[in-house]
Formats: sequence, structure tokens, C-alpha cells
Amino acid sequence: MVACSDETLRGYNQKGKKLWAVKLSANPITLGFMDGKLQSFQAVLVALANREIHVYRDKNLVNVIQVPDVVTSIVFGHYGREDNTLIMTTQGGGLIIKILKRTSTFHKGDATAGVLVTQSAKLNMPKKTKLYVDQTLRERESGAAMHQVFQTDLRRIRLTAARAYARALECSMGPISESLQEPLKLNAVVQGMGPTFKLCLNLQNMSESRAIANLLICFIYNENHYSVERPFFKAPMLIPGLNYPLATFVECLSDQAISDVIKVFVVKEGNSQPLLTAHISMPVSEGLAAT
Repeated sequence: MVACSDETLRGYNQKGKKLWAVKLSANPITLGFMDGKLQSFQAVLVALANREIHVYRDKNLVNVIQVPDVVTSIVFGHYGREDNTLIMTTQGGGLIIKILKRTSTFHKGDATAGVLVTQSAKLNMPKKTKLYVDQTLRERESGAAMHQVFQTDLRRIRLTAARAYARALECSMGPISESLQEPLKLNAVVQGMGPTFKLCLNLQNMSESRAIANLLICFIYNENHYSVERPFFKAPMLIPGLNYPLATFVECLSDQAISDVIKVFVVKEGNSQPLLTAHISMPVSEGLAAT
């Protein structure tokens, strides 16, 4: 989580993609992490300029603590004989210590009450129209034929999926190579919020005792949207069982909030057919989207 100067609290995943944003009631001063180990309660403490401490679980505000002065630093943890202690220092030089009771329990609230009220409410059911009655009679009379059509469409979908899978194996369009001579595995991760991203590749030799050399890494992308620092380079010799990290930088050139696909090919030197292929869905550049 990140507290921003525009009075928002934002949540990001490990890849740097923004998941949500919450509007705060005042400018944030500092953040702290609350970890109740006894009951596995985790939350984020946000100290605000209006002398309040907001407690968030994900994007949900679960509690507000009033303090006599603006808090400049905050920490939650072990203090003396107490395991769950909140210690704060204020702008005026004061020290505030709050101890959580050992008998305190955390719960998500009475969620069942709302469900019962909703279930007891009488639904406003629409009247049965002539079209509804006709469709009901049609389903009763032609139920077997409709089921047969459904089964035919289901078989067609399975056949299409099998053909696409076979085509992917023939063109090496997968993260794991099917070649017995060069068994490889490729993983790709995109880091950053843009417009400059770091593209991290993890290449692994899946053979038991044979090293693989003379491999080339090639990137295919839309040059109007992206610019790759190293669009073509040679991979090092791959020792069996080791994971080789390879990285390059990708810059988004478009000023629009677009997301495109970058294709990564692993090719044996002197061979035009790739050993394996990875399609990387690039995230939308947060820097360009903000402007």
C-alpha cells in the first residue's frame, strides 16, 4: 500500500499494477503495519493530518483512532510484556502508547443479519408475459432436440480446442519446449508502472545431464507502441537444473492508455523454427494514464 500526497491510499500487487484507490479525509503523514500474530489480524495504520489514525484492511476502513496531536511516526508490535502495542510520536514531541487487550477478538461483523433481511424481503416478480409462456412450452416440447444441439456445440468447442492445442505444439507456442534435444522452460514477468518497464525472463534447462548452448532470444512487438532495449541477444550456456534470469527494458511510446502483446521467441542458432514462444501481455502505463 502507498499513501499519496493527493489524499489517497492506493494498493498495488507485486508486479506494480494498481488494484484500488481510497480517498482519505486528510493528508497522510505516515504509515504503519499492524500484525496481530495471535489471531492473524493484519492491517495498515494511516496517520492523517487531522489527528486521526485510520485502520485499513485492504481497502476497507475498519476503525478510526482519535489522537490529541498529529502523529509523525507509528509502530505496532512487542513492547515490554505486551505483544500488541501501538506506539506513536506526535508533532509536538509527545509519546502515545496504546495497548491492545489480550482478551480482544477480531471479527468481520454480523454479516448474516444482512443476508437474512435480504432473504425475508419479498421480491417484486414480473408478470408472466405471452413470450415467457411460449418459450416455456417450447422448452417442454423440444427439450431433447435442444439438448442434442447443446451437445453438438460442446463437441465442436472441444474439437476446436484440440486443434488449437495441436497447432500450438507444432509452432512451439508454449512456455515449455516439447523438443527432446532442447527441453526448455520459460517464465516472463513484467515489473514497473511505466512508461519504462523491466521485462524479466527466467530460462531453465529441463534436461538431466546435457547443457544447452547457442540459444538466441528474440522479441517481436509493435514498434509504434514499444521500444525494447535489447530486441535480440544471445543467451548464455544453460546448465541443467539452474534458473537463468535475463532482463531487458521496455519503453512505452504511445501517449494513450493501451496494452499490447510482446512475443518472446527462443531460437536455436542456425534454425528458423523457435523452440518455444511466450506471449507477454503488457500492462497499461500508469505514468501515461495519470497524465
